[in-house]
Amino acid sequence: MGIKQVKLDVNEVAIGMFVSGLDRPWTQTPFPLQGFYVRDMEEIKQLKAHCSHVYIDVIKGRGPVAAKLNPLSKPGLKAKVAARAARSASANVDVAPLKIRRDVYNEKEPLRKEVKKAQQLHQQVYRAVGEVMDQLERSDNVPVHATKRAASDMVDSVVRNPDAFTWLSRVREKDEYTYSHAVRSAVWAILYGRHIGLTKKEMDTLALGVLLKDIGKARLETQVIIKKDRTAAQQREYEKFVEYSVELLRATPGVEARVIAVVKSHCERLNGSGFPQHLKGDKIPLLAKIAGIVTYYDETTNPRGEQHPLAPSKAVAKLYELRNIEFQEELVVEFIRAIGLYPTGTLVELNTGEVGVVVEQNFERRLKPKVMLVLDACKNHLRKPLLLDLAEDEKRKQAMVDSGKRRPDEIEKIEIAQDLEPGRYDVDIGEVRDNYLFKSEKKSLLSILGLNRD
Repeated sequence: MGIKQVKLDVNEVAIGMFVSGLDRPWTQTPFPLQGFYVRDMEEIKQLKAHCSHVYIDVIKGRGPVAAKLNPLSKPGLKAKVAARAARSASANVDVAPLKIRRDVYNEKEPLRKEVKKAQQLHQQVYRAVGEVMDQLERSDNVPVHATKRAASDMVDSVVRNPDAFTWLSRVREKDEYTYSHAVRSAVWAILYGRHIGLTKKEMDTLALGVLLKDIGKARLETQVIIKKDRTAAQQREYEKFVEYSVELLRATPGVEARVIAVVKSHCERLNGSGFPQHLKGDKIPLLAKIAGIVTYYDETTNPRGEQHPLAPSKAVAKLYELRNIEFQEELVVEFIRAIGLYPTGTLVELNTGEVGVVVEQNFERRLKPKVMLVLDACKNHLRKPLLLDLAEDEKRKQAMVDSGKRRPDEIEKIEIAQDLEPGRYDVDIGEVRDNYLFKSEKKSLLSILGLNRD
């Protein structure tokens, strides 16, 4: 079968088409993936807002009227697309399409209001996971009740405001890696569940399963857990942690079978390369597929033993390379849409040279979040951090152009040029978080004490 990519005016785009290329860099649009199926009118609206024309793959998706086709004859394109098709086919499994319920959780609490609740809950979750691991050091009894309550409350918090809990999980704490990894992974899982419209019960199940997925590691030798280059025998020993986790949870009263299914299958992979059962495709439960993706993403952004996490865009790139191989493509696409290219807490550099930290998301315009600027264009620390709302800045400047007060060439568009590893510059992300989230509380206290001063 031949592969044909054609150029198409954006006004001709229709639902069911596969967009394989744009007329501008992908990073300048809300579409961080190089290729996606058009599923609804909102995506068409976004394409029209950012592009004049696009390129569509008429083999993978719906094609336009033949007379309007404008074949793209780019050297080597056919070979590249053919190679991708061959790679995508490597999983060789059929999976059911993902059922997504958009806009289920529209109402959102203000960040500063929700973070007060999330901060207390964050400590409760850490304590709950810590108690589980401590108890397992002494016996095989799993104190799951506190963790179950914390997981449910965690879901409620993320539904009310996704940024609040993300902030508290994004900044690395001094707890053991397994604890912090479990909590971070659960946050990513709930953010994902919120994005695709999972029910509250499904998200409770997912969150608890992800929080408890690694408890079997308490039965392994520490060196087996932390070793990077394991021998074949050590790898087989390491993989037993899933079996141990399942055994512990099955012996624990009150743990639902669906939670155990998440734990049992979160290391399985689409093409059968996972463990312990080497399941393929839809033999892996949906919630376990999600747990596998968030686990991989967090382990990639926060590798064990590394001083600094990896930039989110690099982790996303690695995850995207594994679509239709280890992870279901549609699930990967929706996960990246859920967290965005620049999750809350990401260190970024603007096209103007300044460096800042993403402090709050814009869920309508993912590439235009609120950024707290901390370094100037010469990478020197600003005397006072400056909050920049990229969406509002663009809106204000566009209004000046529309009113005739400024010409388009007189307006400087400010955009995120790239994300950075947290250790790239001397920036304390935790301090930026605290200053942004708790600034009003600090001002109130200083005012009471008669010490308020700017």
